[in-house]
Amino acid sequence: MIKQMNWERLISAKRLGLEQYHDPRAHTRSDFQRDFDRMIFSSPFRRLQNKTQVFPLPGSIFVHNRLTHSLEVSSVGRSMANQVADELRERYAGAPWVSKLAHLGDIVATGCLCHDLGNPPFGHSGEKAIGTFFSEKQGKHLRGDLSDVEWSDLTHFEGNANSLRVLTHQFAGRRPGGFAMTYSALASIVKYPYSSVHAGEKGKFGFFESELEIYRQVADELGIPALNEERTRFMRHPLVYIVEAADDICYQIMDIEDAHKLKILPHEHTVELLLNFVDEERRPHARATLERVSDPNERVAYLRSTAIGILTEQCAGAFLAHEQEILEGRLRGSLIENMESATARSAYAKCTETAYAKIYSAPEVVDIELAGHRIITYLLERLIEAVLHPEEYASRLLLHKIPEQYQTAAPTRYGRLQSVLDHVSAMTDVYALDLFRKLNGHSLPAV
Repeated sequence: MIKQMNWERLISAKRLGLEQYHDPRAHTRSDFQRDFDRMIFSSPFRRLQNKTQVFPLPGSIFVHNRLTHSLEVSSVGRSMANQVADELRERYAGAPWVSKLAHLGDIVATGCLCHDLGNPPFGHSGEKAIGTFFSEKQGKHLRGDLSDVEWSDLTHFEGNANSLRVLTHQFAGRRPGGFAMTYSALASIVKYPYSSVHAGEKGKFGFFESELEIYRQVADELGIPALNEERTRFMRHPLVYIVEAADDICYQIMDIEDAHKLKILPHEHTVELLLNFVDEERRPHARATLERVSDPNERVAYLRSTAIGILTEQCAGAFLAHEQEILEGRLRGSLIENMESATARSAYAKCTETAYAKIYSAPEVVDIELAGHRIITYLLERLIEAVLHPEEYASRLLLHKIPEQYQTAAPTRYGRLQSVLDHVSAMTDVYALDLFRKLNGHSLPAV
C-alpha cells in the first residue's frame, strides 16, 4: 500500500509545547501569520544581519548578508506558495478542508525566514569548520563516551539541523517548545528529514539526536510517514520543496548580481547569464528594455528580476505537475531540476557553473573562509576546554562569557559540547572576531 500525505493533516496550527492551549477558532491574525511575525521580531533572526552569506560583510558596496537573503527568500517563497495554493484550491474545490490551503503562503514565508537561523558565522565555511574540528582537528580526542549518532551529529554539523534546534530547544530559562512554532512551520524547514547517521557523503541531515523525538512528534501530527523501522528517516513535508526552491533561486541569482557589483563578473558576462533565462519569444522585449537603461547595475537588476520571476513561475508549475509524487514521497530531485522549461534549466545550470568557477573561488570569498575557519576552530578549542574542565581558573573566567541560556553544566558530554555549539553558531561574524581577538590578547578593554 502506497503511503500518502494529505493536505488536511499537513496544515496544522498546533504549536510545539503549547498543544494543550490549541484553539482552532479563527482570529484576526492566523497562527501562521503569528509565526511569521514572531520570527521577524526574534533575536536569532536579527543576528543574521551580521552573518556572512557569501561575500565578506560590506564596506562601501552593499552585498547580501544572511538577513537580506532570508527576507528575499521569504518574498519569493510566499509568491510561489500563493501560486500553488490558487491552483490547489481549484483542484480540491468542495473539500471540507480546502480553506486551509489559503495558509500556504504564510507557512512558506515563515519557513524561508527560519531556514538559515542555525547557520554559524562566516558562511558555509563555518559549518565546515565545526564539523572538521571534531573529525580532523583538536576535537578528535572527544569521541570518548559519545554514541555513534552523537559523534555523527558533531562531525557532520549541519546548519539546517541546527535551525530546528534553535526553534524547538528549551534553552535555560525559556518555555517548553522553544519559540512554540506551529507544527507545519517547523516541518517546512527540514530539508533533509533524517538523522546524521544517514547523512552520506554530502553530510546533510535534518535533526540532531537531541531533536529526534521532537521531529517524530511533528511528523506524527502531520501524517508524514517514516521510511524505516527505526523512524530516523521520513518523507519530506511538501512545502519543503517550495522553501528549498525559493532558497535555490535567491542565492544563485543574487550571488551573480553581487559578484557583478563587486566586479568579480564582467558586465557583459552577467547580462548574458541572466538573459539566458528569457526564451526566444520574449528576448526581443528584454533586449529593447536593456537598450533604454544605461546604468549597469540597473540593467542587471532588471534581468535579475526577470530571471527570478521566470524561475518562481516554473517551480510553482513543477510542484503542481508533480503534486501526487510529492505527496507520496516519490519525487526525485528538486523543483529546479523538475522545471518544464529546458531554457530555464539550462540557464540555471550555467549560473551554477559560473558561481563555482568564478565566485566561490574569488580571493575575497576564500579569505573570509580561511579567517572564519581559524576563528571558529580556536573558539571551539577554548570553549570546549572550559565546559569540560570547569574547575580550572581560566575555565571559570571564560564560562562567565557564555550566556546562561546555554547549558554548559549539562549532565552529559554530548550536552556540554552542544552548549558550546549553540553559543558559537549563534555568534555574528563581528562578535566571533571580537571574542577571538580578546582571548588572544589582541584586544583589551579601554582603560
